[in-house]
Amino acid sequence: MKNLPLQDQRYLDAAEGWLGLGDYLAANEELEQITPQLRAHPFVLEVRYKIYAKAKKWDGAVEIARTLSEMLPNNSWGYIHFAYALHALKRTKEAYEVLILVKDKFSNSTMLYNLACYSCKLNQLKESMSWLEKAIDLAGKRDIRLMALDDPDLEPLWNQIGEI
Repeated sequence: MKNLPLQDQRYLDAAEGWLGLGDYLAANEELEQITPQLRAHPFVLEVRYKIYAKAKKWDGAVEIARTLSEMLPNNSWGYIHFAYALHALKRTKEAYEVLILVKDKFSNSTMLYNLACYSCKLNQLKESMSWLEKAIDLAGKRDIRLMALDDPDLEPLWNQIGEI
């Protein structure tokens, strides 16, 4: 994948900076300065997704992440965020299905953790615990456990998580 020309990269960096400061409107304005033909570049789309997510514009976020998963099929980012946006729209079964199809290809702790969340929301508690244990094995016990104990998606498992 080609890098962006310097001026467009500066706009992209500025957009990421504004996002870091919590100003998604200013971030969006920076992206609008990028050369129109380059606005579909994966780096730009990733930041655009983050803007949509921050603004809770999940329909747009779904489309951007779906596009990224198609553009970069060997990168888990698009799939993870595609599923996350679907889940935010209460389309958890679809979110689960997106990740279950690519879990063997990537199998990183974020994907496994999200599978735990989605299966828990689908009331598949044993499966959810299995995904969570795999995520913990990959990422380390302390970080994932603490995150899981604070995640409302996993609330039905909180008592069991404490025993891991």
